Amino acid sequence: MIELEQNKQLILFDGVCNLCNASVQYVIKHDKNNEFMFAPLQGETGKKIINHYKIDTSKIDSIILYTNTNKIYFKSTAALKIASKLGFPTNLLRVFLIVPAFIRNWVYNYIAKNRYKWYGKQNECMIPTENLKAKFLN
Repeated sequence: MIELEQNKQLILFDGVCNLCNASVQYVIKHDKNNEFMFAPLQGETGKKIINHYKIDTSKIDSIILYTNTNKIYFKSTAALKIASKLGFPTNLLRVFLIVPAFIRNWVYNYIAKNRYKWYGKQNECMIPTENLKAKFLN
């Protein structure tokens, strides 16, 4: 599978979604420990992980967190685990992990279902700047 450095985690995101791209930019800005790497779900790395874990992209199509121990998290759990690694006050969102996943994911799914309508989408995946290329896998 995909090998990550010991302190790294990989965020797979919808590369054409404006909300997802803005979220990636937010994580990059607040990732003070340089813990996260990124790859679009539509890219080679994303497809490898999706195929390896047999992920149904009709149900999981916006965010996946892949850890260096080959664990995988989806939807609200992925978002909250990412938030927990960011600086204050974003890291306080981890408290919502105590809420049962089916409740958290109901809210998450509602936003995910409407993300293109509310925030729009791009024709192609985001291209990182030269400074950020090392954080992105294809």
